[in-house]
Amino acid sequence: MMPFDKKILSFLKPDLVDKILRESSIEEIPKGTEILRERQYVKVLPIVIEGVVKVYSRFDERELLLYYIEPNQSCVMTFYAALKNTPSKVFATIEEDSKIILLPVQYLPIWLKEYPDLNELFYSQFNLRYTELLDTIGHLLLDKMDKRLYEHLARKLALTNSPSIKMSHNQIANELGTAREVVSRVLKKLEIDGKVEQNNEGIKIIDAW
Repeated sequence: MMPFDKKILSFLKPDLVDKILRESSIEEIPKGTEILRERQYVKVLPIVIEGVVKVYSRFDERELLLYYIEPNQSCVMTFYAALKNTPSKVFATIEEDSKIILLPVQYLPIWLKEYPDLNELFYSQFNLRYTELLDTIGHLLLDKMDKRLYEHLARKLALTNSPSIKMSHNQIANELGTAREVVSRVLKKLEIDGKVEQNNEGIKIIDAW
C-alpha cells in the first residue's frame, strides 16, 4: 500500500482507520477514468483522498451531472447500491487525477454496526447531496441560464484549482442538462458582458458575477 496520512480519516476512530487501511487498497487514478458504470454491481466503496470524482447519470444519451466527490467525501449512491446489493444507477468518472481509498463493500454491514461514527460519514453525505439538490432546484426555478452557467464554471475552477477550463460546449451542456447551442449562445453573452474569456487554453473567468 502506498504511503498514507491517517489524519485524513481523523473523523473516524483510530482502530476503524487501521481496519480500513488493512482491508482496502489506495490507488492513484488518472483523469478521465470511468470507475463505475451504470448497472454495475458495486464491489468497492470510494473515499476520495485527493482529486475530484464526477458522478452523473444518462438520459436519452445525454449526461446529467449529479454531484462531485471531493477529498474526505464518498458516494451516497454507491453506498446505497452496495448495502442493498443492487446495480448502480449512476456513472462515476475521475474529473481530476485522484488518490482514492477503495473499501471492499463486504465489510460495510459489520463496521456500520461496530462503529457509529462511520454512519455519520454517510449521514453527512446524504445531507450534503440533499442540500445541493435543493440549491439546484432553486437555480432552475429562479436563475437565468447565464448565471447558472457562470456559477457552474466558477465551481469547476474552484474544484480543479485551475485558471481555465478546457471543455467543449457539448460537454458543458451535458453537465447542465441543456443543448450545446444554448451553452454557445450564453457563453458568447458572458464574453460580451466581460465575465468570461474563451481562447485556445479554455474558458477563463475574468470578472465576478
